[in-house]
Amino acid sequence: MAHTILRLPAVKSRTGLSRSTIYLRVSQGRFPAPISLGGRAVGWLASAIDAWISERIQAAVQVTRGQR
Repeated sequence: MAHTILRLPAVKSRTGLSRSTIYLRVSQGRFPAPISLGGRAVGWLASAIDAWISERIQAAVQVTRGQR
């Protein structure tokens, strides 16, 4: 199974979050943790980011449905 690893600029672009917000949420357990790529390089699994985005969409849909 092939995995795609996203670096920070791609994660920021996909999520619309800033660097500081991403790392804050990682520390709070509210965002997928990065994986080490060696040295000082990290990346995120695209599948984990996509799942996080899907969860946010589902939460927004549930809130919208609950307001009707």
